[in-house]
Amino acid sequence: MADALTAVAPEGSAPRRAIPAAAAPQRAPVALPALRGAPRALGLAGAMLALSALTDSSVEHYRGSFHNKFMYLPLAVAALTLAACARDAGRAGARPLSGPAIDRLAIATGVLGTGFHLYNVGKRPGGFCWLNLFYAAPLGAPGALLLAGLLRRIGGKLQNGRDKIAGMQAGPALAGLVSASLIATSAEAALLHFRGAFQNPAMVIPVTAPPVAAALLARAALKPQPHHPATRWSLRLLAAVGLIGCGFHAYGIGRSMGGWRNWSQNLLSGPPLPAPPAFTALAIAGLAALGLIERTQR
Repeated sequence: MADALTAVAPEGSAPRRAIPAAAAPQRAPVALPALRGAPRALGLAGAMLALSALTDSSVEHYRGSFHNKFMYLPLAVAALTLAACARDAGRAGARPLSGPAIDRLAIATGVLGTGFHLYNVGKRPGGFCWLNLFYAAPLGAPGALLLAGLLRRIGGKLQNGRDKIAGMQAGPALAGLVSASLIATSAEAALLHFRGAFQNPAMVIPVTAPPVAAALLARAALKPQPHHPATRWSLRLLAAVGLIGCGFHAYGIGRSMGGWRNWSQNLLSGPPLPAPPAFTALAIAGLAALGLIERTQR
């Protein structure tokens, strides 16, 4: 039997050996067409949430004099998460996202921080009363870091071509997470704006607009269609609300005694600047979820 590698040659000529084809280079997993673009959007949303957690915890924990050494932990973890999410948001191509340890660390720190804040409220005289909920450690603050870690983890799965999250389709699963987060963030805004007696009529917007967007996004997840214009516009408006709210908070700080010239005091006592952009970040993540839902229906 002729050698398997011997090529057929003309009579009188020496047989030639066929050159084996070179092994195909290993390629990184390529995201499905319906998943492209979502990881970068989630990276941007995670970066905004990590920045919010970093700046907010820096101000609030400084105001608390870092009396518990664990209060330095969210600052370091938020900085790492911000750097990782910012890199993901600016990354081109379909290379897999790396650094799952950062995601796990952010999620664990968010859960641990929520436990610490619950303990801080509960140990005060009166326990979980309105006064302590108003002025003790904010219960929803560590959730920003938790969400940043979750969004980056989901973005990594999508970038690797996985179209399911916890056994569910990526779009509806992400939409459910964003909807629940919008309700929780709106509840936190309602509590703090109620403390401020809703002295500015605009303070009603972050209490009403996010639940509407959350309901429309949840409906899109439960009843997917190729187009959801009302949901898309509600999320776009919510993204603008987050940025405009940051301007309102800056104005509120400027109205305090001494204005921005006394920034070192008014940043501690005035409305929190990092809080409103959380709505923008969640709106971006919601738009990514909506895009995944719509593309699977086309």
